[in-house]
Amino acid sequence: MIYQGEVLSVQILQDGIAELSFNGKGSINKLDRATLLSLEQAIAALEQAPGLQGLMFTSAKDAFIVGADITEFLDMFDLPRARLDEWLSQANRIFNRIEDLPFPTVSVVRGYALGGGCECILATDFRIGDASARIGLPETKLGLMPGFGGTVRLPRLIGADNAMEWITTGQDNKADACLKLGVLDAVVDTDQLQASAIQLLKDAALGKQNWQARRAQKTAPLTLDKLEAAMSFSTAKGMVAAKAGPHYPAPMMAVTTIEAAAGLGRDQALRIEQSNFITLTQTSVARALVGIFLNDQVIKGKTKQAAKAAEPARKAAVLGAGIMGGGIAYQSAVKGIPAVMKDIKDQALTLGMNEAGKLLNKQLERGKIDGSRLAKVLTNITPTLSYDGLQGVDTVVEAVVENPKIKAQVLAEVEAHVADDTVIASNTSTIPISTLAKSLKRPDRFCGMHFFNPVHRMPLVEIIRGEQTSDDTINKVVAYAAAMGKSPIVVNDCPGFFVNRVLFPYFFGFNQLVADGADFVQIDRVMEKQFGWPMGPAWLLDVVGIDTGHHAAAVMADGFPDRMGKTGKDAIDVMYEQQRFGRKNGKGFYAHSQDKKGKPRKEADAESYQLLAEVAAERTDFEPDDIIARMMIPMINEVVLCLEEGIIGSPAEADMALVYGIGFPPFHGGVFRYLDNMGLAAYVALADKFAHLGPLYHVSSGLRRMATDNKAFY
Repeated sequence: MIYQGEVLSVQILQDGIAELSFNGKGSINKLDRATLLSLEQAIAALEQAPGLQGLMFTSAKDAFIVGADITEFLDMFDLPRARLDEWLSQANRIFNRIEDLPFPTVSVVRGYALGGGCECILATDFRIGDASARIGLPETKLGLMPGFGGTVRLPRLIGADNAMEWITTGQDNKADACLKLGVLDAVVDTDQLQASAIQLLKDAALGKQNWQARRAQKTAPLTLDKLEAAMSFSTAKGMVAAKAGPHYPAPMMAVTTIEAAAGLGRDQALRIEQSNFITLTQTSVARALVGIFLNDQVIKGKTKQAAKAAEPARKAAVLGAGIMGGGIAYQSAVKGIPAVMKDIKDQALTLGMNEAGKLLNKQLERGKIDGSRLAKVLTNITPTLSYDGLQGVDTVVEAVVENPKIKAQVLAEVEAHVADDTVIASNTSTIPISTLAKSLKRPDRFCGMHFFNPVHRMPLVEIIRGEQTSDDTINKVVAYAAAMGKSPIVVNDCPGFFVNRVLFPYFFGFNQLVADGADFVQIDRVMEKQFGWPMGPAWLLDVVGIDTGHHAAAVMADGFPDRMGKTGKDAIDVMYEQQRFGRKNGKGFYAHSQDKKGKPRKEADAESYQLLAEVAAERTDFEPDDIIARMMIPMINEVVLCLEEGIIGSPAEADMALVYGIGFPPFHGGVFRYLDNMGLAAYVALADKFAHLGPLYHVSSGLRRMATDNKAFY
């Protein structure tokens, strides 16, 4: 044994061939600070070991190294720039020493080699893998870029264009793609990996493989002439600007880093990468995106706990076969959980089956499934007009029309036709679960299960706990949602639950802006281009349906009259009264049509302005920052109240619900990350500036205390 540490070891295999094996304490290998320190000690031992002919890097796990330990990131980002520089310098020294060892090296890759794991294998002379290998540099997804030599070694290995595509997209790549580009030198059967690696090292030691030339290529400047370089980098910048946009600086920083280092040797190039990586760590975007990753781990952890405590769903039923019901049945069936779809009308069942068929045919056209898979999913959905078809189901999702009386009737009927231990959930967006539970004999087996439209795309499912809902019921429905491929978040009961409760103050802010003379097109433009929402409020209302928005606004006004009560007609009322329901009937705030390819198209409608004159002051141009403040403060204040009242369990769950449920811009990280990045005192001062607009703009006393005490949510 040459070296034995807690997370890796080095031993001699045969004929001067050594193996460095990563074996972290958990189920996966991470390149955390402890592993880097151990790796440094191992390399030092290897440098002193006599008679070595070659070194292979392996993993004792099913994956090589999944990347850095992201839980360490935010604390590290708080370090002074000089300390960060020291950390990166240490890592780069280690990888340089691997690259400079006086004998050939090979990495043996099974499973994932991502981020720092990818950068580790790039430092070796050769790389072989099996069919399970997945290699990539996903740092841009966290608002960062490679910092352990990825922007230096990868372009020199596979060319600048290929490297920039890998790094800016952050995608991981399958073994065959890696082989084609030269990231992998061979793909062999899993049981042949070690023997192949040993033979490769023996051949290299005998001079049959020119490993020194491979090293020289990775440590020398890029071989691009001026014209090639100009075309390559200008094209990459254009593509990144179009795809990433102005809110995500990391992909562009990666391109400019590769460009700046193109004519330099390894050590100088690494200094440029190091400096630019540190610059990105200081951005709010990196903090937000790393925060989302960590919050997602919180959600997954809670979901796993619930799933462990629950019996898995084996057969489900969906009541109501409209677009929503069909979408829920499809999502259940496609994930292998058979679903009975019940309705009172044949044509509704046909609509629901057609909805599932459409989604499957799209996958078939894209080559994601074959005909037998399509048929299997469809046979997993059983349409029925009778409750008799619900025998043996363990989970029921009611998805009928959003009317409390109809829902109560359907819920009572289905309870009489299913076993006592069957869990029943209502897919409602606004109606309190405790109200609906009054129609049931077993309210402890009932909860809310709020899906978002379109079901197959939207990751969030709100699981709503009623006053009498049991823990067992919550666990079972969380487990079912997770088995459907969703991210379930448990919230407590109130009108609108969490997501709609905080969304409607945002719409009320929109109504007030229009009343004060703002142009709805300008509001949309500012909220999309500057704040980063995928849709501005007017466009979102048109897509959701102004009839739906009007109904939900009335529910919220009734539920929270002090903050959301209405004193007169507003912009949504005007559109609703004129039956301008949005995209569903062609006219809302915008006029909607389709282009030649059948894609939706919208344009500002002169008639909208004429109608809005009834409730709007004379047209006024507003400063973009004022539009953002007036739109966001009501939402932010309501999110804080939901945390204080226990409607949502934690800042992490709130932020993920906003990102997954309504597309809150990920580069802001959610409301609580946004507040922390802004500073609570700065936010309170901003909100106070608009306090005259009404109760929705009034900061809670709890938030005001936190600001005074210089506290943060994270």
